[in-house]
Parts: sequence; C-alpha cells; structure tokens
Amino acid sequence: MQNDKNLPYSPDGDASVQVIPKLTTPKMFSVVLLNDDFTPMDFVVLVLKKFFNKKEDEAIKIMLDVHQKGAGVAGVYSLEIGEMKVMQTNQFAQMHQYPLKSSLEET
Repeated sequence: MQNDKNLPYSPDGDASVQVIPKLTTPKMFSVVLLNDDFTPMDFVVLVLKKFFNKKEDEAIKIMLDVHQKGAGVAGVYSLEIGEMKVMQTNQFAQMHQYPLKSSLEET
C-alpha cells in the first residue's frame, strides 16, 4: 500500500498529532498622566473625556489624582493602544501649548 502524505495517520497505525499553539494574554500597560505646574485642571479633564472616554465625575477624580499625587492612571490598554493614547495626549497638549505629558507603564 502506498503511503499518502496527506493522511493524518500512517498505514502502520501510527497517528499524527496536531500541535495547537497556546495563546497567551497580552501584557497590559497603564497610560499615566503626569502633573505639571502650568496645565489647567479643566484641560486635563477635557483630555480624559476626549481620548479616554471618561465621564465628567471620573475625569475629575483622575485629574485630582494627577494634581495631588503627581500622576494618575487614565486607563489600562494593550501596548499598541496605550502607545496611541500617549501619542494623542502628548500631541493634543503640545498643540494647545500645554506641557502636559503622559507615559506608558507596564502593569
């Protein structure tokens, strides 16, 4: 009998095993807003609402963390989304001539 390479088994009775790769959960990163002495609080609230889809009360709470503790977590995302949020935040602040900065930290 001819051995057919497309069969999942051999004619001798040996079965082949298909290896399915194990998927891992992607690492998550926190987008952190950093305090400065010049950016108005209402601008930080605007950024949180515009780019992080926060409601007014949640945005105010995060803004107060930034103001009082020096930093506040705007959100937790995968690497690519987090990088995009940091870029959007920093460019928007620069466009409005504010020194507000954000960074990405692995959680």
